[in-house]
Amino acid sequence: MLLADIARTSLAVAAASARTEKVALLADLFRTAEPAEAPVTITYLAGRLPQRRTGIGWRTLMDHPGPADTATLTLGEVNRTLDRIALVSGKGSQAERRRLLADLLGRATAEEQDFLIRLIGGELRQGALDAFAVEALAAAAGTDPAEVRRAVMLGGSLGSVARALLEDGPSALAGFRLEVGRPVQPMLAQSAKDVDEAMDRLGPCAVEEKLDGIRVQVHVDHVGEDPREPAHPVRVQSEDRPGPVVRVWTRTLDEITDRLPEVVDAAAALPVTRAVLDGEVIARGPDGRPRPFQETSGRVGSRLDVAGAQAALPVSVAFFDLLSLDDRPLLDLTVRERHTELARVVPGELRVRRTSVEEPAREPARAAVRTFAAEALERGQEGVVLKALDSAYNAGRRGAAWLKVKPVHTLDLVVLGAEWGHGRRTGRLSNLHLGARRPDGTFAMLGKTFKGLTDALLAWQTARLRELAVSEESWGVQVRPELVVEIAYDGVQRSSRYPAGVTLRFARVVRYREDKRPEDADTLDTVLTALRV
Repeated sequence: MLLADIARTSLAVAAASARTEKVALLADLFRTAEPAEAPVTITYLAGRLPQRRTGIGWRTLMDHPGPADTATLTLGEVNRTLDRIALVSGKGSQAERRRLLADLLGRATAEEQDFLIRLIGGELRQGALDAFAVEALAAAAGTDPAEVRRAVMLGGSLGSVARALLEDGPSALAGFRLEVGRPVQPMLAQSAKDVDEAMDRLGPCAVEEKLDGIRVQVHVDHVGEDPREPAHPVRVQSEDRPGPVVRVWTRTLDEITDRLPEVVDAAAALPVTRAVLDGEVIARGPDGRPRPFQETSGRVGSRLDVAGAQAALPVSVAFFDLLSLDDRPLLDLTVRERHTELARVVPGELRVRRTSVEEPAREPARAAVRTFAAEALERGQEGVVLKALDSAYNAGRRGAAWLKVKPVHTLDLVVLGAEWGHGRRTGRLSNLHLGARRPDGTFAMLGKTFKGLTDALLAWQTARLRELAVSEESWGVQVRPELVVEIAYDGVQRSSRYPAGVTLRFARVVRYREDKRPEDADTLDTVLTALRV
């Protein structure tokens, strides 16, 4: 398949307003795709790279050769080149990445260049949503979207299901089922304003602490070796009796078994034959309180010697769900039933703290939940998650049966610049550069965000920022630091990309504060204090 086919489909999907039209465009593309190309095709359309990180920054992307006249680049050629770029390391790596990228972009047409630049730069936000892709695959193969959706949930990857479906037809979907050794996509939670709203929506529910750690799915198999050769070797308990195979995946289904020996040890000791567990890995300080998320993330993401990382920052695991036990799938059981099974095989110190409310309409019960949520925050947790007691585990879905409640942090920051949008936002200033006030009255950039902007706000924002612009570049505008915007965020973390060494997690626009002057904006010290808390 030519890259041009994907680039044209991407633009068409972005321009389409009706769901049925988006699905039809994707289905037409899938009908022409080779089965082996399906995983990369879907990943690109969703605005993601299989390589995750390439080491290429926006400055390098902007300095590219002129376009080719004719489309000749194939999907395979592009993906192989990006593989090579991602693997470049050592002395001269930056120059080699630039050379490889220039060669790739020099062979691309103008339309393909635009697609690749936005894809590599992480700005292809209009890509095909997974829900559209599922429906389009079903249409291309002539099968039920619900069957495709369930296969994706249990198969762990939309790409792997797409390849099998396009290669073998609808009968291939039966091969995707819950198996120990093959991760499934996790169930996710929607948000609620507070615990009272959550109880009103759910009725009888469990209330669990929401840990600010790394979501993990742990598979335990005491029966025999995994033919897929897990990253962590089979543990040996004695010369004649091999120990269980334990494998650990993140919520994005990256295997991290070899980085978490503490989790492997804890899971191996459970009284199960085979099991699939859902939980959270977290680092704690000497006082038992959670360490900042970035420290946990850094430890889990480290590819350094595990023994050294473990000595410097040990982590622990807390389980909150059980998806399979001794070859018995539990996905269709209720929260109440699954927790009963979880409590039977996982000791209390390895479970997430929880309570339950059977009669949420009664004020004493509601007050108890409020107290539980407040105490969770006092213990340093991120918030709470409420789960309907009669709900099943909907793998891969952000279902209404799980509702997360956590405090919203906001800052008043100053807009320092903005980048031109893409797709539906083409021609509008979208991605805001955000700054906090330094003691000398200047502003330190903390990061960017394009989230929380309605069409009306985008139109107003574009006009206002062009009035404040001191320079207009191909990427966007730099503006006089006069406009204050209220930003909601989930936390503060360290980052070498920004001058103050920190950035905001999941920043999104709440509203503009034209009633405030730049000198009323929050200070950098306020942000740094939040990092130290």
